Amino acid sequence: MLSENEKRIKELCQELGQCLYEQSQVEKFNNLAEIEETVRDLMIQYVNPEIGNFFVKTSTGETAGRTRKVKSILGELPITEKQAKKLEVKPRTQMSPMLEKNCLLLSGDESYEKSAQKIKSLTGIAVSHSTQQRLVHRYAFEELPSNPEVEVEEMSIDGGKVRLRTAKGKALIWRDYKAVSFHQLGVAAFFQDNSALLDLVNSQVLAEPLICLGDGHDGIWNLFGQIGEKQERIEILDWYHLIENLYKVGGSFQRIDEVKCFLWKGEVDAAISCFEGWSEPQVENFIIYLNKHKHRIVNYGYLQAEGISIGSGSVESKIKQIAHRLKITGASWESGNVPQVLRHRSAYLNGCLF
Repeated sequence: MLSENEKRIKELCQELGQCLYEQSQVEKFNNLAEIEETVRDLMIQYVNPEIGNFFVKTSTGETAGRTRKVKSILGELPITEKQAKKLEVKPRTQMSPMLEKNCLLLSGDESYEKSAQKIKSLTGIAVSHSTQQRLVHRYAFEELPSNPEVEVEEMSIDGGKVRLRTAKGKALIWRDYKAVSFHQLGVAAFFQDNSALLDLVNSQVLAEPLICLGDGHDGIWNLFGQIGEKQERIEILDWYHLIENLYKVGGSFQRIDEVKCFLWKGEVDAAISCFEGWSEPQVENFIIYLNKHKHRIVNYGYLQAEGISIGSGSVESKIKQIAHRLKITGASWESGNVPQVLRHRSAYLNGCLF
């Protein structure tokens, strides 16, 4: 049974519906989509701001003071300085927290132009692409999900590339960025700032031992070498990168399978012996690669059975997802803007914006 308050709401809604229908000045609606769009636009223009304003005044108990207009999911709301302070609306901002959040969710996954189109379609509120870009570059993104109790047991580091903006007619410039994946926490990415990456890693609660996964690039292992103490780290060469390099050697499938079986058990010398009598540049390079990383080639089968990661698939997946935002068709970036774009994308992938 409806309460008296609920009955009153239904009565008022009927009356309001009649007023809005007349205000729409539409003689006939052809489909439900037309009704949805018309009602939403009328509510945003006439109704939501009035109701929102009532809630603001009633909940804060404030009405006096200088007023500014704040664009919100409800429409434009007049908010005084005292109301804004009580409701935790940031000074000088022209967007409500919920509208900001929705814009950041969209622009974290696609271009500002697409985000501007989608926010209008989804909410009925127009926020230009330039406003969305300014929002991203002034926003303080959470670097990682806040969880001080989580002990980092496994981590991976990998790299990606971003295209920098150049003068018209100049050749494209690509520069590296690094991403670190804390397998229990999330991902963070840094543009030409290894010090910041190391500071973040070393500020975490690191397990002993700490599993460090990486590919064969020296730069990755140089970074791992600056994390914790050597005796506290177990460095593991990514199994999938190892096998990818094995397949580059070529030769018979039988030999490749034999080498693969030895490597799966961490038996590097036995794997190398399979190449005896075969002197080719790709073979020699692979043997050099194996000897260089011999201490990082472990018993992968045993570790996998123990539930320990043997490949940096998660961070590589994150790298690809970060690249998805950075490498949108035709996109190039001012170098000074790249760090904030990486923070934005990382926050999106870590679920910090939901």
